[in-house]
Amino acid sequence: MSPRHAVLFDLDGTLLDSIPDLAEACQRMMRELGHPPHDLETIRSFVGKGMVNLVTRCLGDASAEAVDAAVAVFRRHYAAVNGDATTLYPGVVPALEALAARGVPLACVTNKPAAFTEPLLARCGIADYFAVTVSGDTLAEKKPHPAPLQHACRLLGVAPAAALMVGDSANDAEAARAAGMPVLLVTYGYSEGRPVDSIDCDGLLSSLEDVLRHLPA
Repeated sequence: MSPRHAVLFDLDGTLLDSIPDLAEACQRMMRELGHPPHDLETIRSFVGKGMVNLVTRCLGDASAEAVDAAVAVFRRHYAAVNGDATTLYPGVVPALEALAARGVPLACVTNKPAAFTEPLLARCGIADYFAVTVSGDTLAEKKPHPAPLQHACRLLGVAPAAALMVGDSANDAEAARAAGMPVLLVTYGYSEGRPVDSIDCDGLLSSLEDVLRHLPA
């Protein structure tokens, strides 16, 4: 990779620990719908593949109509708490600053809906690092489909093979592989309960600052 080639980042579990807010919204949703709420660690294992999938996993065996109704409830509660208890992982800001200083174009590619992505990036103070943001409802497809990564690369003006994906789960790895893009995974993220070292990728990062070792100086 040359210094001008792009880096794409997942959001939840890679840049931000958003589980406390997601769990709070899920628990409020479940109580409102008359169901016992899941604990935080269970909800952590549900995060991955987007909001509808999260709500579906919370409900268990539910009809499509019930899921649709629950999604509306979840969105209302999540909008009220989005960013309240979310924190940046250690090393995120130094890594983003270093990449920006090198002139590396950056994108955030997430399965989170845009209505929550942009406010969260801004509230956490990292929105300005990203030239492009692709959310879960930007396109018809979400990760692990490669389309969101390919779309980000088109907007950045780079070929997928010349970009690098950094994520925390098989969703990110599978999307990158399908897009023909190298991928690194952080070891501290969510990964839907799957051991991250069992996922096909090009390397593991214990801190986001470690990504700099995979790029030219």
